[in-house]
Amino acid sequence: MSRPVRILQLYPRDMNIYGDWGNTLVLKQRLTWHGYDPEVVDYNPGDTFPDDVDLIVGGGGQDSGQIVIVDDLQKIGPRLHDLAEADVPMLVVCGLYQLFGHHFDTVDGRRLPGIGLLDVHTVGGTTRLIGNITTRHPDVGDLVGYENHSGKTYLGAGAQPLATVVQGAGNNGEDGTEGARHRNVLGTYLHGSVLPKNPRLADRLLAQAVDNRYGEFSPGAVDDRYADQARRVAMSRPR
Repeated sequence: MSRPVRILQLYPRDMNIYGDWGNTLVLKQRLTWHGYDPEVVDYNPGDTFPDDVDLIVGGGGQDSGQIVIVDDLQKIGPRLHDLAEADVPMLVVCGLYQLFGHHFDTVDGRRLPGIGLLDVHTVGGTTRLIGNITTRHPDVGDLVGYENHSGKTYLGAGAQPLATVVQGAGNNGEDGTEGARHRNVLGTYLHGSVLPKNPRLADRLLAQAVDNRYGEFSPGAVDDRYADQARRVAMSRPR
């Protein structure tokens, strides 16, 4: 019996500078391993936003890439808000994480408006926050990745951090937080890509998407020994 699950990839043409498309590949492959039928749909500026979406993922980009997509993101913002309130899971990384907040003030003084889906704002800095990062998620445990960003993101009262920093800078290098979440919407600075090294986070997103569509998630047996080894190596390396 076919059990399709649709993944929408936001702006892969302009927001994929750090290989964040790897997150989509992980979600697609793990869905197959769990016995579901993944369908990946790309959305770029000017495309028609699909009616049927189970999970949304988007990556990072330079300021120039954010400028390319910012107006289109404003147009689809109300649709993304509706999906978020319907508990559709989303994972947005770095540049899209910033634009899912209220605004991003670039280092050269330009303000890029966000869609306010996450109660955060970002200020461009002159120093890049770079290196391996280890964080702790309240439900899935340690999350590891690689951060490379100059923007500093600050959480408002309506946002919860995705994780707390164990090693690294996180949102801003000041308050010990990394990423943000609202309902099933997750924003993060973790590259690497993040999901290959964090299969429990990937399966959490998939479980939410499948449960929304079919009422339950029936996972298969997946061998994550190589992902676990990659996590151990990443956590052992200094920044």
